[in-house]
Parts: sequence; structure tokens; C-alpha cells
Amino acid sequence: MTLILKLFSIIILSYILVKVVIKLSHKLDLHDVPNERSHHCSVTPSGAGIGFVMSFFITIFIFEFQLLSEFWYIFLSIFMIFALGVYDDRHDVSAKLKFVVILIATFIMWLYGFSIDTLGVWYGYNIALIPWIALLFSMFTIAGFTNSLNLIDGIDGLSGSVSLIILLFFAFLGFEYHNDLIVIISTFTIATVIGFLFFNWHPAKIFMGDSGSLTLGFIISVLAVLSLENIHPIAVPYLVAIPVLDTLIVMVRRIRRRKSPFSPDKTHIHHIMVKFFDMNVKKTVGFLVILQIIFSSIGYMILDSIN
Repeated sequence: MTLILKLFSIIILSYILVKVVIKLSHKLDLHDVPNERSHHCSVTPSGAGIGFVMSFFITIFIFEFQLLSEFWYIFLSIFMIFALGVYDDRHDVSAKLKFVVILIATFIMWLYGFSIDTLGVWYGYNIALIPWIALLFSMFTIAGFTNSLNLIDGIDGLSGSVSLIILLFFAFLGFEYHNDLIVIISTFTIATVIGFLFFNWHPAKIFMGDSGSLTLGFIISVLAVLSLENIHPIAVPYLVAIPVLDTLIVMVRRIRRRKSPFSPDKTHIHHIMVKFFDMNVKKTVGFLVILQIIFSSIGYMILDSIN
């Protein structure tokens, strides 16, 4: 079966499974109740990640079992984050527990040689990291980005759309450097997100929940680390710019106000655009998607100039 047919079947499966989650959301107690930070006004089903991430694992097992067997530790780590997100969709999980699980998942991959072990070549010198520093740096960056994507999941379609752009650029990288693992993970995830977005455009019929946002953030982190085999690390922050910038800006603002950097509020970029620039949800999502395209394109230009 060609890749195009595989991706088409993944979109259909993702669509079906997300629709099933919507129908079962009441029985499974998967719903989002509006609060002072919400942009929706009624109780809305949540936990769509249960549907579209399951479609990812099912199709990886069916279509790419050899890849699954070879890189089982990567897919196991992704599944751990997914399981954490599913549990968080049903019960509130503390930020501390989330970080612990992400660190354990990163440690498992590090045991099999998966880590950020270099900061690239600068002025002719390769800045290599010794193993334990590589582990700590990998834990910090992967945990940070995984949570950053979780934090921007605040309005209809934003997290999924921004993820789609980021994943597309990593897919291009995979094709360009003939990296089958990057190609399969990125394209299969793209297909699952497309199936989900049919239900997440404003006004959303369902939200992705932590089962979706945490898993997407972790998958993108994995792709970023895998891409370091072929690209300079300086290009990566541009490829994933919007979630990273939003998280940094919000956390700095909270710390300056002497609040916990993890305390929820309405100071994210999308909150500011909707409230102070009088932009509706669709325009806000569109603007941030275009901004992510621009940043990712800059990352590609940097990539070309370095390589």
C-alpha cells in the first residue's frame, strides 16, 4: 500500500474514533466545563486525543510493524505520555507528576542512545555533550516543549493547526534526508490531526484534551531530536517557534508578578489577541498559523545556509 493510501485510511480512522469519543464522552465523563479562562460558553466533550492518538498507534502497528519493532523504545515512550494524558483527561494530574512521567519516558529513550548529544558546530568547533549532561538537557527541552504545546491549547483549532504546520516541516525534513522514521511518525501524526480537526474548528464539537496535546507535544519533541542527525540545532527553535515563544513570554510575565510559572491565567498570546486586539477565534488561529509558517520557513532558510 502506498503512503498516500495509508494516510487517507488514517484520516478516516481518526475521524471515526474521534466521533466515537464524542458519542461516549458523557459516559466516560470526558467534558470541559467553561471557566473564567474559557472561550466556550457551554459544556463541551473533551479527550479527542484518545481517538486520534489511538488511530496513530493502530496504524503504526498495522502498516509499519517493522519500524515499531526496531524503535520500540520511542513508541513505548510516546505511549507512556499518551497514557498520562488519558488519565489526566479523567482526573486532574499535577504538573509535578506530568514532568516526572515525561522525564522517565525521556530516560528510557536515552538508554538506547536517543538524546540531544550536541549543540552543533560553532566556528568550526563541535559542542558535544557528555552523556549525563545530554540526558539532563534532553529531559529539560523535551519536557519543556511537551508542556508548551499543552499550554497553547486554549482556543478552538489552535493547537491542532499549529502542530499540523510544525509536523509538515518535519515531514519535509524526513523526505529531504531520507529518514524513514521521521517521515512515518510525522506523516502518520499529520493524518490523525486532520481527522481530529474536522471536529475542532470553531465552534468546536470536541477538544483534544491532555491525551492529545501532551502526546502531540512529545511526538514533535521526538521529531526535533531525530532531526538533529541532519540539521543544525539552531534551526529547531524556529521550526517550533509559536508554542515555545508563548510559553516563555507567559512564564516570564508570571514570574515578574511573583506567581508560579505554572499557574493558569489569561496571558497567552491567543488570549491577548482575542481580548485586546478584538480578533475572533478564527482570525486569531489563522494569524498564529501564518506566523508559525513564517518562523518555520526561516528555520528552513537557516538550515539551507548551514548545510
